[in-house]
Amino acid sequence: MAASIALADPPSPMREDLVAYRAVGGYEGLKAALIRGGASVLAAIEDSGLRGHGGAAFPAGRKWRLAAERAATCRHVVANGGEHEPGSEKDKHLVERHPHRVLEGMLLCGLATGATRGWLYLIEDMAPQIASAERAIAEARAAGLLGGTILGSEFAFDVAIHRAPPTYVAGEETAAIDSIEGGPGKPRKKPPYPGEYGLRGEPTTVNNVETLTHVPWIVRHGAGAYRAIGTRESPGTMLVTLPAELRRPGVVEIPFGTSWRTLIEQHGGGVRDGRRIRAIHPALSCGFLAGKHLDVGIAHETLRPLGTAPGCGGLRLVLDGDDVLARLLEIARFFMKEQCGQCPPCRMETNQFAHVLGALQAGKGGNFADPIRKVADFARKKGFCSLIEMAAAPILSALDLFGDELGTASSASG
Repeated sequence: MAASIALADPPSPMREDLVAYRAVGGYEGLKAALIRGGASVLAAIEDSGLRGHGGAAFPAGRKWRLAAERAATCRHVVANGGEHEPGSEKDKHLVERHPHRVLEGMLLCGLATGATRGWLYLIEDMAPQIASAERAIAEARAAGLLGGTILGSEFAFDVAIHRAPPTYVAGEETAAIDSIEGGPGKPRKKPPYPGEYGLRGEPTTVNNVETLTHVPWIVRHGAGAYRAIGTRESPGTMLVTLPAELRRPGVVEIPFGTSWRTLIEQHGGGVRDGRRIRAIHPALSCGFLAGKHLDVGIAHETLRPLGTAPGCGGLRLVLDGDDVLARLLEIARFFMKEQCGQCPPCRMETNQFAHVLGALQAGKGGNFADPIRKVADFARKKGFCSLIEMAAAPILSALDLFGDELGTASSASG
């Protein structure tokens, strides 16, 4: 349905090669941009309102301008496909099925920011995605779309694939830079931001791969056309990974503003076994929504007042009969395992969440909510990255949404 942004699957499940991509207008945006200049691309991205699609939703144009205006002899672009959040498959889908869209987005970002080097950041165990990206890069080089004097212009830009460690935190933008430089892939304290001081101390623009796949369409059709899709504060579309509980699981594209009910029933075919939806979890690192919010539109401005966000679109559901406590403990243990260990408040928070919820599951009961809230309040914004907030969001929202049920479970088992 969102063919206007052209991220929907091609008719064939095969990878979209250079011929197929060019048949639907691929690299036409780059051709036009090489004539108009990088400043026109930057202006279009700023005017479009494109946000980052990795979860943080930072305005892409502001990030690009930071790097473009920083004095430097060398700049970089990193396409971040280090997808490691359970329930999210969109980045794998894009790199495997639509690699040239990612490459054209990188090229346009490089042209707009003055970068000459791009890095496609993928997790080392993403074998199908790495293979697809390698073939696309070879096709682009052979066609004069990568390297020096691209399409006969003075623009030079090349792309290398970086194989990242299979850890969640390595997907954070400064951790990605650390990994490319040969480090363990751990976040760095900000500021300075990558646009100011990134890879090798040079301005670096790090964008999620989905963000970059929107760029060619915006350049070809204009910022106004992009803003005409979605909502005022959340223009355009987003990819959502539908879970196995639905009749049609998989990656779908929706305009921002689409309701959860439309997403689940029309795109996903409804719940496979007909059970009632008790809660919606937009992504693992987001807060829960009650089932009564099924008709709320999926947009930053509508979800923010409810204490959550679209996140990376890795949708999960809580259905009648699901064990809420087991779900929360699974989330808490994931973040405890995936925190990198360098920030004491993060270590304390994630370990405490898992310990308290584990005790509750073991039937020890007691006042479990207050310790969780106190630890979360103490740790807030005290880490090098936002994992502290990501780990807390689902747990704190679940205390509000399922507090009575969790309390009943603890007193009954104790």
